[in-house]
Amino acid sequence: MKVNQETMTKNIQIAIKELPADLVIKNAKVIDVFNLEILHTDVAIAGGRIVGLGKYEGKETFNAEGKFLAPSFIDGHVHIESSMVPPSKFAKVVLPHGVTTVITDPHEIGNVLGKAGIEFMIENSKKLPLDVLFMLPSCVPATPFENSGAKLTAEDLRPFLSHEQVLGLAEVMDYPSLKNASPSLLEKIVETRAQGGQIDGHLAGLDENAVNVYTSAGVKTDHECNTSEEALHRLRRGMYLMIREGSVAKDLNAILPVVNAHNLRRCLFCTDDKHIDDLIKEGSIDHHVRLAVKQGFDPLMAIQMATLNPAECYGLQQKGAIAPGYEADFLLFDDMKDLDITHVFKKGRLVARHGKFIEEDIETSQLPESIKGTVHLTKLTKASLAIPMNGTSKANIIQMYPNQLRTTHITEDVNVCKGHFLPSVGNDQLKIAVIERHHKTGNIGLGIIKGIGLQKGAIATTIAHDSHNIVAVGTNDDDILKAIGHLEEMGGGLAITENSTLLSSLPLPIAGLMSDRKSEQVDAGLKHIHETLYKQGFRGQFNPFLTLSFMTLPVIPSLKITDKGLFDVENSKHIKVSL
Repeated sequence: MKVNQETMTKNIQIAIKELPADLVIKNAKVIDVFNLEILHTDVAIAGGRIVGLGKYEGKETFNAEGKFLAPSFIDGHVHIESSMVPPSKFAKVVLPHGVTTVITDPHEIGNVLGKAGIEFMIENSKKLPLDVLFMLPSCVPATPFENSGAKLTAEDLRPFLSHEQVLGLAEVMDYPSLKNASPSLLEKIVETRAQGGQIDGHLAGLDENAVNVYTSAGVKTDHECNTSEEALHRLRRGMYLMIREGSVAKDLNAILPVVNAHNLRRCLFCTDDKHIDDLIKEGSIDHHVRLAVKQGFDPLMAIQMATLNPAECYGLQQKGAIAPGYEADFLLFDDMKDLDITHVFKKGRLVARHGKFIEEDIETSQLPESIKGTVHLTKLTKASLAIPMNGTSKANIIQMYPNQLRTTHITEDVNVCKGHFLPSVGNDQLKIAVIERHHKTGNIGLGIIKGIGLQKGAIATTIAHDSHNIVAVGTNDDDILKAIGHLEEMGGGLAITENSTLLSSLPLPIAGLMSDRKSEQVDAGLKHIHETLYKQGFRGQFNPFLTLSFMTLPVIPSLKITDKGLFDVENSKHIKVSL
């Protein structure tokens, strides 16, 4: 927020009470995130900034009626695309949950559309009552072991580095390239640091020596910790620890015990990937705070982790606190335990009340046709999906786990028919396929997955991190083909089939990742999909579509699958299904 001399003069006059404030919040219990205490004071606001704490008069007053007043929340790392709506619709969902600033990495759409995808996300996020700040995708494609829709070089990213909404370089996930000092990756890091930008990390499953490598390169954060030991390795080497709670990866319960009064200021919250239905039902960063308090964590410490800590991590000097000079972004709530947010203010303006966005519909420009029509396939047949077993019944299998991104590599005997793998619901061994959808290469990666829990038919989606090819899993080839075919017809999305019949689907025409419909319609579509899965006999306590979308991410251990086949993450190579 720019401040000129005239505005500063006015603010000083208000601060010394020569002029009335634009707005004064009275009768509030103000949370001081610097000292972790509660103040009984007025909050004076002018021009969207806080100008004083104390006894003030204003042109307008707002009676907080004894509610707690806290800085509004900051999501330290989120992929907006994972909500399945663009920024303009995402804003209306997270603002009622007290989130007024997000740090986003558009690498999902970047992997599909390259620079055009980043440009769309920035343009669609302008003039919102939500501050959308960007970290530029560092690894598009994520690895050389798959085909994505685009490739982003340092030259491609350079023009974005000076944009006012860009803070730095997003999660560096290609550890082999970093360890080997790949010139193309180091060029991105060096240019970003030269511009004063931040560098985010992605250290999934990596040991403490890898943390040394990342921190030596100037990488500042990590959101991929699953254990207390991993968290301590990061904190001891000066990293900021991001505690993630999304739709799949839920790390807060395991990581929060590491946080104490000594390291608190290096810890913050993020959602990473969260579907629109979970955002509506659970919330965003407010959900983290509630979970932390439920664990017995100090509520004021949790609020500091949701506000001041991410602001300082990313150098946002006017965000994250209730104090003079800070932006008037704040929320009101009644109870520390339940954190039932009643009011949300953005730059001194009320934008949400009792869980509802209260402003007029956000006006955005018409969606360009260039971000649609991104599913391009060659002709598929049942023969395309055949997995030869080469005279054996022993197979390499992806063992997935509910609410985890990591998998394990197991070997088991499987059913074989005419020399090819035959899926078995009884053995929980289903077929998984990844079909390249960007350039009509004809690439199809095939494998076997255990743990998805599908009882009938097939599911398929164009959300497949990070290259976002089509990923499908099913009990038989006919239903897999039907689901893939429907995705092609829709231009991307989610589909469920059974007996070669489409049972439910959700179109996601924006890059095959996001909807052009209202968030309420997307939420209703997801509910129908979950109801359909339940009718088919699925009883897992996790989201199978979102879990499936991470089975294609070859930077998270241990066994994954790309359009080039089954991928051994730990040894960085593709392997055969049959042993």
